[in-house]
Amino acid sequence: MVNVKAHINNIALSHTIFDLPFAFMGAILATGGRVEVWTLFLIAMAVTSGRAAALAIDNLADLKFDKLQPRMANRAMVKGEISRGEAMKFILLCLLIMVITVAQLPPICLKLLPLAAIPFIIYPFTKRFTGWCHVFLGVAISMAPAGGWVAAGGEVFAPAIIFLCMAVILWMAGFDALYGAQDEKFDKAHGLHSLTTEFGAKKAFKISKIFHVLCVICFAAVGITLGLGIFYFLGVLIAALTLIYQHKIVSPTNFSQITQEYFMRNGIVSVAICFFTWINFW
Repeated sequence: MVNVKAHINNIALSHTIFDLPFAFMGAILATGGRVEVWTLFLIAMAVTSGRAAALAIDNLADLKFDKLQPRMANRAMVKGEISRGEAMKFILLCLLIMVITVAQLPPICLKLLPLAAIPFIIYPFTKRFTGWCHVFLGVAISMAPAGGWVAAGGEVFAPAIIFLCMAVILWMAGFDALYGAQDEKFDKAHGLHSLTTEFGAKKAFKISKIFHVLCVICFAAVGITLGLGIFYFLGVLIAALTLIYQHKIVSPTNFSQITQEYFMRNGIVSVAICFFTWINFW
């Protein structure tokens, strides 16, 4: 019998808060707020199934390390609640759902799907050879707003979506680098890489701050490029204040505040900007 709860644990379903709002935002921006509900449903299905496959691939690739990492002790695969074979079947099922769903969207979506899938397939292995792995994760997450934009009919290389994708890449890379800093000793002992293992926690924190400053600038550039109103920029302000607070409560010498709650609080950024983007078109 399939252990549904274990699979939900394995893919950290709650982390959908980091990409799905941006996928919806891409669609809202592409249509000037007139996106169809059916299109949003298909986008949600495609993003959720694709992200589920990506997380399962990540956990499968890192299983040998996760079994040695105390912080990962409650993961379903570490506890043996899901076998490697079950994980593979789940990945194939999710990929199948994603392909079928994307096929219901404009033809260009299916053509671009392999390009969108490459980042989340590559990401799990980047930490084995580069400290800039957080940026690869950001690129993978940025496929959500890009996909939402194209699915709703937006031009592939429009300046607004390029700025939005850059903002998401920098946002994700910045807070993932902070969260990963707590694993410096473990990563060094097992030959894994992060900004902290490459440059030290102090410099990694500075790089993260730079990422987030540039991230806010890119979010603002989206609004300026599309001529959005004050409500959109209110969302950007909330995002900026959230990031300032996140940086204020942590330091490169004290990781006590870098908890799961700290990690999930970054979802305020995606939800706030998506919500106020929607409000902008009322």
